[in-house]
Amino acid sequence: MLVITLASISIALSKLSVLQNAQVSSLTIGIILGIIVGNSLFSRIATHTDIGVDYAKSFLLKAGIILFGFRITFSQITEIGWLGLVIDLAILLGTFILAIQLGKRLFKLDEQTTILIGAGSSICGAAAIMATEPVIKAQAHKVSIAVATVVVFGTLSMFTYPLMFEYIGLSEYEYGIFVGSTIHEVAQVVAAGTAISANAADTAVIEKMLRVMMLAPFLFGLSYWQKRKDTKKNYNLEKSSGLSIPWFAVYFILVSGCNSLINLSQSTTNNIVWFDNILLTIAMVALGLRTHIGAIRQAGIRPLLLGSCLFIFLTLGGFGINTGVKALL
Repeated sequence: MLVITLASISIALSKLSVLQNAQVSSLTIGIILGIIVGNSLFSRIATHTDIGVDYAKSFLLKAGIILFGFRITFSQITEIGWLGLVIDLAILLGTFILAIQLGKRLFKLDEQTTILIGAGSSICGAAAIMATEPVIKAQAHKVSIAVATVVVFGTLSMFTYPLMFEYIGLSEYEYGIFVGSTIHEVAQVVAAGTAISANAADTAVIEKMLRVMMLAPFLFGLSYWQKRKDTKKNYNLEKSSGLSIPWFAVYFILVSGCNSLINLSQSTTNNIVWFDNILLTIAMVALGLRTHIGAIRQAGIRPLLLGSCLFIFLTLGGFGINTGVKALL
């Protein structure tokens, strides 16, 4: 009841015109409300709500990621073609590898925070961070730090990209590919595309959905890497646990496949997406409740510095990758 109440308030607030215009989603509001309550009233009722909060943070989170597949169809790949696929793959790998190198070597961030910020920046913002959390078993405050970081720079992208359009020499279609392949959140992609034209927005969303589809193979690769790291740490294969398969990622692909093959009505799809947004908001509230301000304060400015470097790479490097791949293909 606690997480549902806070999630309901978050969804209601997200419908305010001022927040809609700023593209502030209920997920962002949910984690903020969760942090506020988690660092004030929650300690008094934690023993009565622990089970429900942890259930929301784990099971409902995975359910929300699975239903996220209803936003995607495989036909979207064919609409964009190899050009969009190669661009998305290059930007995903480039951004994530850069995040790991900068986060661990330059900014001396812990591995979990680095991976979470890298996943959110390279794939699809908060949704990718939330999907990555159970694979690497990240602590709640690190998830909150990562979400806050990608929200800041994703929002900045949403406003700066339309301002750049006049000067970067891209057609509306090329601009849509650029936006979809480099901006963090789906909502931010919609806003940045719509600011130019409906055609640019449509292309941007399809390119973004193609990038979202890469979440599942990314999670499998991350799970395999985690297994290898654990094996090295234990020096003995028998002592390490077996490969942890992120089954919710498998179901995410299956749901996307079903959505591609089964011709659901638009109203049905909208209702599923609406319910999925509720689940993800509940999960974000639960993560916020488990986040301690002291832990965020201890992280300092380094996560924001990492996020700013990735933002610059996505903007400038992403533009270079877009134009380079187009020239090659």
